[in-house]
Amino acid sequence: MNMHHEFTTVLTIAGSDGSGGAGIQADLKAFAACGCYGLSVITAVTAQNTMGVRDYLAIPASFIRTQFETIADDIRIDAVKIGMLGSTDSAQTVTGLLGGLRGVPVVLDTVMRSSSGKSLFPEENRASMSRLFPLATLITPNLPEAAWLTGRETHPSGDGEIEEMALALHRQGASSVLVKGGHGEGSECRDCLLHEGEFHWFSNRKIVTRNTHGTGCTLSSTIASELAKGTGMVDAVGNAIVYTRSALEAGASWRLGHGNGPLQHFPQSCFTRRGDRPME
Repeated sequence: MNMHHEFTTVLTIAGSDGSGGAGIQADLKAFAACGCYGLSVITAVTAQNTMGVRDYLAIPASFIRTQFETIADDIRIDAVKIGMLGSTDSAQTVTGLLGGLRGVPVVLDTVMRSSSGKSLFPEENRASMSRLFPLATLITPNLPEAAWLTGRETHPSGDGEIEEMALALHRQGASSVLVKGGHGEGSECRDCLLHEGEFHWFSNRKIVTRNTHGTGCTLSSTIASELAKGTGMVDAVGNAIVYTRSALEAGASWRLGHGNGPLQHFPQSCFTRRGDRPME
């Protein structure tokens, strides 16, 4: 007797990172590590390495639509993660596409700049990003992104200001808000989740490593994977933070490239290093 088992799927709508540390590539690794089957719609192709993003080419909005509709016509989508959008046209197109989904969790990582400072979205058009908020189950801005989205000139300086920012983003239409604290000062990373009118704080000691490329992508993708599997929001965020920290710790001593290397998305596995190759 043949048994048919369906995969739990997660669709990432984001840019491609040829160096494999962030974007679509990091998302697919995180989905797999969480036991989910990854699908992808590519919004931009970047030229980047561990030193930073040199340039990117936005995919035409019409082809983003074609990619999405082709997948949705054939494969059930259990959750969506949105990363780099690349252009206002892309953001508007994705907004329209998400409007056709019903009951599917959507995690929006409000990517504005690369970690090296390269602009990945037209910052003068804040409104096109915020139009996605009402369609998202959760948005995951870091401190600089949250400040920009709420019209602040500087990062918040304390828990109270961070909570005010989360409330302001909620009033813009975001159902739940996770303000990531990795850019904050001090030795603690404090992440603030606003969900169903309550604040939940997650505090962990920062991991000292230069290999942080793709941390935000990994966290948001892991949350989307947890939501796809039916995990509640607070536990989904908590589980994702635990996983992302384990990936940071596992990759802390890596040496890949000359800049900020990637996380180790499969902490229990081992890639072959040059020194590990058998003798001829």
